[in-house]
Amino acid sequence: MSTKRETVAVEIIDDDEEQEQEQEQECVKIKPNPRKKRETHRQVLKPYFREDPSIFEIGVDEAGRGPLFGRVYTAAVILPKDNSFDHSKMKDSKKFHSKKKILEVAEYIKANAIAWSVTFETEIVIDEINILQATQRSMHHSIVETMKHCFNSLGKQEYQLLIDGNYFKAFTKEKGLDPEPFCSNFRSICIEGGDNTYSAIAAASILAKVSRDQYIEELCQENPELIEKYGIDSNKGYGAKRHIDGIKEHGITIWHRRTFGICSTF
Repeated sequence: MSTKRETVAVEIIDDDEEQEQEQEQECVKIKPNPRKKRETHRQVLKPYFREDPSIFEIGVDEAGRGPLFGRVYTAAVILPKDNSFDHSKMKDSKKFHSKKKILEVAEYIKANAIAWSVTFETEIVIDEINILQATQRSMHHSIVETMKHCFNSLGKQEYQLLIDGNYFKAFTKEKGLDPEPFCSNFRSICIEGGDNTYSAIAAASILAKVSRDQYIEELCQENPELIEKYGIDSNKGYGAKRHIDGIKEHGITIWHRRTFGICSTF
């Protein structure tokens, strides 16, 4: 990739170039250009990382890594590289201020993406293996499921994984988490601020957020005490004052992450 064209700084983690070429799970970490933080007008996100139409790019992101409560969700999305997809609709999920609008965009993604998948890990798994490992495991599930969808209709393809953030754990041979049967080759690229840079990552962030928000909404409808005692419907399980005050007064529920912050004292 040309750093002049992409206007981003590229850091190669592995110094052995020959090994990088052979290693399918290399991680090239891309940091955003700090000058872009000063831009105030909205720009259309980049539609792809590589122009080559023979390489399918899978955008990957998470929602719910930081809360004290509930599941962590991840999504993987493959978008078309032609003009059939309206990339102007894509933006970081955190920049949506209308529930109606983000739901409309999520449905647009599902209807027009080549393939997509949303998966999650529960608060129980998060407490057992920690949030980083749980998030990575869910990402692996989302990626493999997305590859499966493509494999079933298009056969084996070559993939470029676009991971939001600065870390991606290599795949293992764990049952159900091995991409090898469904792809001819793949590479992994970690992109800091990727959900505000590449359309496919933004799409993944939208699907992950919408799915987690729907999970929280359904849980609150079934258990109104979550609203009354903790305000989970509005804070989504994050450490807002009302949530913290509720924990201090009422303790934690079966959905709280027992290894997180104040929850670990109960």
